[in-house]
Amino acid sequence: MEFREFSGKTVEDAIIEAATTLGIASSELDIEVVSKGTSGFLGIGSKPAVIKAKAKKEVKDDIDDILATAKKPSRNGRKSSGAKKPASKPAPKKEEETKKNDKKDDQPEFTEDVKQEEKAFEEKKEEENLQPAEIDDSIIDETKQYLEKLFAAMELEASIEVALDKMTRTMSIDVEGPEMGVIIGKRGQTLDSLQYLISLFVNKKCDTYIRVKLDTENYRERRRETLENLAKNIAFKVKRSRRSFSLEPMNPYERRIIHSTLQNDRFVTTKSEGEEPYRKVVIYPKKNGNR
Repeated sequence: MEFREFSGKTVEDAIIEAATTLGIASSELDIEVVSKGTSGFLGIGSKPAVIKAKAKKEVKDDIDDILATAKKPSRNGRKSSGAKKPASKPAPKKEEETKKNDKKDDQPEFTEDVKQEEKAFEEKKEEENLQPAEIDDSIIDETKQYLEKLFAAMELEASIEVALDKMTRTMSIDVEGPEMGVIIGKRGQTLDSLQYLISLFVNKKCDTYIRVKLDTENYRERRRETLENLAKNIAFKVKRSRRSFSLEPMNPYERRIIHSTLQNDRFVTTKSEGEEPYRKVVIYPKKNGNR
């Protein structure tokens, strides 16, 4: 496995980004520091820390072994799990029905924080069924002007597109420019902070609550796909090793993506542990899961 380059506000943040992207613990990485970065003045003119990282040799061998085991066909043409199952007598009909019922009941339960996040998400969906809100279109130009001043203060060139959906009470803002990595920040934290700041500005101007969505370079969708792939890769590792695995700290939105991706997995279950902002998802093997 060749070295890949990762960046973050600090070297530690860059290491976390590398571990999250590669789907392994930070202790399993070979790391070379390219640049420690600079903080700049009041965050302006700052440069991110840059590292090169790759999985250690023993970790790479383990991953290769996992993939080889998963792809190895068995005699009946199905993929082998890597372990031969002893021959057993056909179970009685009642026992088979019991096993089927156990599988139905053997579904991962969302932890309390995920239930709350799902509830909030459903409430937002209900808002979309409301009648069009009476919102003055001038808020679009005012928001665009506000963002232009904001990016000028950050010394960033950016083109801004603002769209307002009065039916769902949602303002979608898309930003494009040569240095969008600065706007995104470490795992989207700067983007989330800017979105919150814009939301305060917009809703101070309007009587009706408007949900603000800020994005650049399709980051939100790309991040979601990355997290879904990460969840599946780590789940496969947990299935094989039968040991739990802790992901790096994530915000509530990203944790919900991990939980949702694995909610129907028959072999693993997920749980959030810790306190904000260091709350993280832990993936556990199910006690009754088939290997």
